[in-house]
Amino acid sequence: MTLELVRERLAGVVAIPVTPFDHHGGIDDEAFTRVLARMVDAGIQVATPNGNTSEYYSLTGAERRHCVELTVQSAGSGCSTLAGVGGAVPEAIEAARHARSAGAQAIMIHQPAHPFMSSEGWVEYHRQIAEAVPELGVVLYLRNPRIDGAAVARLADAAPNLVAIKYAVPDPVRMATVSRDCDRPHLVWIAGLAELSAPGYWAVGATGFTSGFANVEPSLSLRLLEALQTSDTEGAMRIWELIRPFEELRARNESEHNVTVVKESLAQLGLCRRDVRPPISVLSAPDRQLVEEMMLPWQAALQVGLQVG
Repeated sequence: MTLELVRERLAGVVAIPVTPFDHHGGIDDEAFTRVLARMVDAGIQVATPNGNTSEYYSLTGAERRHCVELTVQSAGSGCSTLAGVGGAVPEAIEAARHARSAGAQAIMIHQPAHPFMSSEGWVEYHRQIAEAVPELGVVLYLRNPRIDGAAVARLADAAPNLVAIKYAVPDPVRMATVSRDCDRPHLVWIAGLAELSAPGYWAVGATGFTSGFANVEPSLSLRLLEALQTSDTEGAMRIWELIRPFEELRARNESEHNVTVVKESLAQLGLCRRDVRPPISVLSAPDRQLVEEMMLPWQAALQVGLQVG
């Protein structure tokens, strides 16, 4: 698969699959495959095992490798595997090389969680990982507003396989500033805060968006993408309003329910268990009821065929 095709697919819905657990607390391979296959069948073309909605920081190294392998095996050629990697440079390189050997087409590098990170150190961290897997596309997970366009440009020049920026700073103006100052037209800019932020980031240059919601109703995520691509603002905002309560519940209390709302929805659909690992927890009974209520309009909209154009 060429880097150009990876770029093309990243300018779309970049789904972050959950990691379902079985009743013993291990990874439920059947549920993982079932949820992923449902997304791919709907038309999702990029899946990111080991993203934050996958509970990356609660998984062991062996479990992360297993999730990459499951994704490659289940996704098929019509969906690119964008494997999440991170940690110390040697650990991230080892994970990236495993992703390559497993058949992934690209890696997403989690933002380094170092309290004393410098701009030059940020460039060098990503350059070393990208250099270790020159055949793979590289996507940055950028959550730090201190990283400016000049730093991204230096990295792009040093790492020819850098293909995209998953921008997750909650500030569209900042994304516009960074992307304009970077001025590297070959890079894809992805709205990294899911459907709720996608229209705002689209207006300043994003051409794709990430999605945990796509685990639950991938067709609605794809319809939002279609509306944004065709400049159908009214259609986009109708879909946005349907998804809004779900995303607002996920974002409550500094996103403590990011994963649990998705898994609760999937549990109510009978697709996987609601179980999560500490330090996060399952939803309360009242919030479970909220999830049940907010799902009804999605099903009704899909049954009647929500008009985008």
